[in-house]
Amino acid sequence: MAPIIVWFRQDLRLSDNPALMHAVRSKRPVICLYVLDDETPKQWKWGGASRWWLHGSLAALAKHLKSKDGRLILRKGVGDAVVQKVVEETGADAVVWNRCYEPFVIARDKALKKSLTDDGIDVESFNGSLLFEPWDVKTKSGGSYHVFTPFWRAVRELPAPEKPHPVPHQITFYDRPLASDDLAAWNLLPHSPEPDWAGGLREMWVPGEDSARDALRGFTDLLRYYPDGRDRPDRDYTSRLSPHLHWGEISPRQIWYAISAHEGHGAEKFLSEIGWREFSYHLLFHNPHLPEKPLREEFSGMHWRRDEKAFQAWTKGKTGIPIVDAGMRQLWQTGWMHNRVRMIVASLLVKHLLIHWRHGEEWFWDTLVDADLASNSENWQWVAGCGADAAPFFRIFNPVLQGEKFDPEGDYVRRYVPELAKMPNSHIHKPWQASDTVLKKADVRLGENYPKPIVDLDEGRKRALAAFKELRST
Repeated sequence: MAPIIVWFRQDLRLSDNPALMHAVRSKRPVICLYVLDDETPKQWKWGGASRWWLHGSLAALAKHLKSKDGRLILRKGVGDAVVQKVVEETGADAVVWNRCYEPFVIARDKALKKSLTDDGIDVESFNGSLLFEPWDVKTKSGGSYHVFTPFWRAVRELPAPEKPHPVPHQITFYDRPLASDDLAAWNLLPHSPEPDWAGGLREMWVPGEDSARDALRGFTDLLRYYPDGRDRPDRDYTSRLSPHLHWGEISPRQIWYAISAHEGHGAEKFLSEIGWREFSYHLLFHNPHLPEKPLREEFSGMHWRRDEKAFQAWTKGKTGIPIVDAGMRQLWQTGWMHNRVRMIVASLLVKHLLIHWRHGEEWFWDTLVDADLASNSENWQWVAGCGADAAPFFRIFNPVLQGEKFDPEGDYVRRYVPELAKMPNSHIHKPWQASDTVLKKADVRLGENYPKPIVDLDEGRKRALAAFKELRST
């Protein structure tokens, strides 16, 4: 029998993988292929943190396949061209994949599907990344949603997602020689003479399907703490499933059924967070310009500031505002940031500093291990007040009050901003208001070993509101 190619993308798992399941059921010999396509639009190539994760996830997938006497074929190049080449090399008569929803990927996949079909190759694609397809959730008039609450209500009224499938018991693999790249040769990991910035990533994360399953199992024990604990960066009550979910090491259906097995507000609250991810993909599919242009067109006329010095201070966690600096340093060290803190740091950049949200979006894209085009774009537009169901622009987080409320003992700040380790709780989130005596006792020298705030919070707030007022008057 001619073989079938399973083109892995952001579905790096064997369990509940619809494309793989279809290939196994076809009884054809299976070729498992991954293509590193660096020909995607330049600004949306995988960033450094994503490439680090991808290396680990591919290594884990290859190991899992090897345990079943299979192998993962690695190729580098333009995705559709590589797939067609492997078809020619092997005589495959079928190609399957799980769908991605980035606009440029949709366009490429459509063209490839037509080309292969015209050549007599069977092609099928599947939903392996979402609970429901973006086009399956419709308003009563048949349109798309722009507000989360009615979107989520419509999702909950749909029949339950199909139950997840286990790892196929037996896979017949293509056993003829087929060239494959060496994963190490792709240089996805930091390498000499560059500094090994990924040390913190290794300490915090283990990519792969097994780790994803373990993370989900561990999180279910914490569900009762989630509704309140999810806002506390000083506590470990979040799932940290986002990178596993982004890379497809676990499916949303697997998460849905594992969480739904538990009763209570914690389960419902977490399911709604999965719903917000679905909403982001819904928006991206129906608004392909989401990563580059505001959904609310009037924000195209917003007068943003260009302040490279302030932006660099923000990226390095040297703004002089402790909760912001802690978040930005956590991001750099671990490739991840607590969700509450993501909102705080984004609000400071977009509003107090009045720097365009796209600069923050691109920085997150390069530094997050869970950098996801739909979620990243939607969430930055939400903070900037220019997206669907967005927080009003005039809702400006006060980072001091946010820190005092959600990191009341200062544990989060002290962990990532050790210069402030000796500051008392009363001033840990506002060291510039501390007396000289308090600063001296804490060994904090503002402007020397810890920066003074790069923006006066009251003045920054007034400037942002003035810009918004000007926008509304035009």
